[in-house]
Amino acid sequence: MTAGSRGDVAPYTGLGAGLVRAGHEVTLATHAVFAPLVAGSGIRFHPLPVDPRAELHSARGRRLHQARTGAGKLVQLASMARSAVDEMTAALVEVARDGEVLLVGGALGPLGYAIADGLSVPALGLHLQPLHPTREFSAPVLGTRSLGAVGNRLSGRAVMASVDWMFSGAVRSLRRYGLATTGRSRGRGERPVLHGYSELVVPRPRDWPAGLEVTGYWWPHETGRLSQEVEDFLAAGPRPVFVGLGSATVPDPERVSREIVTALRAAGVRGIVQRGWAGLDAGGDDILTVDEVPHSLLFPRTAAVVHHAGAGTTGAVLRAGVPSVPVPVQFDAAFWASRLTALGTAPVAVPLPRLTSGTLAEALRRATRDDSHRARARALADGLALEDGIAPVLARLSR
Repeated sequence: MTAGSRGDVAPYTGLGAGLVRAGHEVTLATHAVFAPLVAGSGIRFHPLPVDPRAELHSARGRRLHQARTGAGKLVQLASMARSAVDEMTAALVEVARDGEVLLVGGALGPLGYAIADGLSVPALGLHLQPLHPTREFSAPVLGTRSLGAVGNRLSGRAVMASVDWMFSGAVRSLRRYGLATTGRSRGRGERPVLHGYSELVVPRPRDWPAGLEVTGYWWPHETGRLSQEVEDFLAAGPRPVFVGLGSATVPDPERVSREIVTALRAAGVRGIVQRGWAGLDAGGDDILTVDEVPHSLLFPRTAAVVHHAGAGTTGAVLRAGVPSVPVPVQFDAAFWASRLTALGTAPVAVPLPRLTSGTLAEALRRATRDDSHRARARALADGLALEDGIAPVLARLSR
């Protein structure tokens, strides 16, 4: 069970398909809009209410852009999520009654664990970000730099307390469905959690308790092929730069689109621009605008990728072995962007408030002309290809 944007769902389709191949019966419970992601995977699908894209484009969602700090954005998100979770609780309880084990995405942690406890079935946490407090970095969702050992750990605890509050009403409501609950499920650190990214990207914090493991990436289940339009564009000239902000939204998509087009041309590169949830749009002989495309098929054929630095897209770029320019928009994006620059696969991050044609063009020149970024990206991709993120999950299920 998981909730949120496409990036909060897609990795579990690949993991679920791997569990199906190993002989398990798997149901993915998430927003109805993501049902197409499981096509051909062997995974059953249970729809949850709430359209996350519509929520982000609502008046409440637009207030996220008005918050100036990571903490402010988290407060706005918590308010949005609290009402959305109330709508989803009945559907989550319904599907959980048929489960022998609940695999709980980090976005639903406290509620998923409480449902598991109420049904007396085991639960395993599956996180796409390092959510547990640590001295080694501040809470990723806050998008801040290191606050020092004590400050980092306190920030993690503060975020966890906020998440518990976000779900507290839904947890209390489980009594309505006949589930025994104390109003608080077992805390983090008291149950196993596996993290679906690589230690090559974020090493496991040394102060994490036992039971918190980093498995390697769970690559999304993707089928099909690139459209003929995309294939023709790729064949018509040098490798293009892909630009997409995924599930992120922006307050002024027309302005952002103009800046992107000007930056691509100033850097002397062709571009493929993905509309995404931001509604980007560009045109011309040297720029193609597309809707959804399989990242695993397109990214390896690009000169670089400009992206919103969500956890899933960051992993897809690293898997492709190409340099990138992260444009962090909100929440954990700044954390992943900082990892890309530290690893040397990205020359610099260009946060959305600082995105201009000039800043993006300069970053693109560095990403596409400095061979060191591509070399580092290629070396890291080779390391990721040796990892199997599904095997540790199967091992834990066996135990």
